[in-house]
Amino acid sequence: MKLIKSLIIILIISFGYINTYSQEIIAPLTNIDVQHYHFYIAVNDSTNAIEATAKIEIKFLKETPNISLNLIKKSEDNKGMLVSKVLQNDKPVIFEQTEELLNITVEKSKQNKNATFTISYSGIPKDGLIISKNMFGDRTFFGDNWPNRAQNWLPCIDYLSDKAFVDFYITAPVHYQVIANGSLKEQSNLNQNYTYHHWQSSVPLPTDVMVIGIAKFAVQHLGKVNNIPISSWVYPQNKEDGFYDYAVADKILTYFIKTIGNYPYKKLANVQSKTRFGGMENASNIFYYEKSVTGKQDHEDLLAHEIAHQWFGDSATESDWPHLWLSEGFATYLTNLYLENNSNKETLDTRLKKQRQKIIAFSKKWQKPVVDFNTTNLMRLLNANSYEKGGWFLHMLRRKLGDNLFNKALRTYYDTYKLKNADTEDFQKIVQQVSEKDLEVFFNQWLYKVGQPKLDVQWSFNHKKIKITIAQVQGFDTVFNFPLSIKFIFKDNSSIIKTFNISQKTEAFKFQSDKEIIKIELDPNTDLLFEEGIVK
Repeated sequence: MKLIKSLIIILIISFGYINTYSQEIIAPLTNIDVQHYHFYIAVNDSTNAIEATAKIEIKFLKETPNISLNLIKKSEDNKGMLVSKVLQNDKPVIFEQTEELLNITVEKSKQNKNATFTISYSGIPKDGLIISKNMFGDRTFFGDNWPNRAQNWLPCIDYLSDKAFVDFYITAPVHYQVIANGSLKEQSNLNQNYTYHHWQSSVPLPTDVMVIGIAKFAVQHLGKVNNIPISSWVYPQNKEDGFYDYAVADKILTYFIKTIGNYPYKKLANVQSKTRFGGMENASNIFYYEKSVTGKQDHEDLLAHEIAHQWFGDSATESDWPHLWLSEGFATYLTNLYLENNSNKETLDTRLKKQRQKIIAFSKKWQKPVVDFNTTNLMRLLNANSYEKGGWFLHMLRRKLGDNLFNKALRTYYDTYKLKNADTEDFQKIVQQVSEKDLEVFFNQWLYKVGQPKLDVQWSFNHKKIKITIAQVQGFDTVFNFPLSIKFIFKDNSSIIKTFNISQKTEAFKFQSDKEIIKIELDPNTDLLFEEGIVK
């Protein structure tokens, strides 16, 4: 969702830890399933108010006298949405608005049957659709829905597990360009002042990645990869730098198609925007923070992270927020793999070591597992557990399975859950099926337990015998089970690497050596998430 994104390049929703928006989890509604959204939205330059109509096709999961949609009501600050009329299949029905819900009295419902509700509404969005000025002083309109902020401007089921098709029909002043999910179906001049754009998604999406962008853009069409058109949308004032920076998208897309599978959408547009995150992985049109444009191509990792999300997060989506690592951890590690492929293992190891230190520092103040069922402030889930530790888990899984099985598991998981939802248990089942291994302990200790092993290691060399004692001293109950590689460096500067399988709090090992050992190095190949304690 965001390369642990950052305004520091680390406040990036993806790399970032932003606590200014304490959105709480709202339980999903269970009596309907949205099939298709049609959002008709008109914006203007004289006010921040939007005029809108939503036509929403829903399936009744059971007979019900009423339904509810998420929608933030207009409040005393004059921000929020005010509904003026609701129709069911073109007939008026009774409705009421609470602070966060639009409650609709259903005229008639029948299990597994569909109905279309037409909602007329208007207002100034409190959030979600950000209407402001960009870094050059030009007026802009950018959707920014993550985690569940779409309800500030769109009546919807604002929850990950209710995916639906979406069409945006946008009326905007003539001097703006408009980008949205999917393919452009129509662009027309309504008169000398306004244009009309219709964008249509060909696959179902979660609401957190349904967006529009309205601004003065310079647009560059980079060509196609596997018949997928790639484009860059940047501010005209920095278009040369922006076109240069975003041009790396073609090789990133090529790598991920080869590694994961077919790209799930009809286009890839990379957009300079006003997102609060370093990058926001909106489906088929990714929004990046304004200063991602530098003219130096120094945000390639950010682009890789957000493009990886098109598969993991947007298409194969976590079923609930505690499983956020299934998108952020995947995007983090796939970025590492992309950069390793572009360069070498040293590049991968350097990134992993930095990420390991970030995890260790974070774990000292946040003693919760990666799969976190207790944190309800969704922004606080944008942390080193979801990003770096989730990525490190995948790295250790890769080392445990080997590259071939790991790649097969990754592709099988995506192929099974593309355009669907999954949780950690679903991923574990796929990996176990592909590898034919029991991975219960592995998944449990790294994803459902707190922290990582902290190792005190003592060694001695006497009479051609090496004795080494390895103690887990992490200070909590979990005793981890893992392979630990140690590099033994001899007096003549030669070395050997031995691997020890650790499963107890303290273990001792002995072996023979004709050469005198003068030094040891833990985890020389950067394969283990651990904290180094005392080594002597």
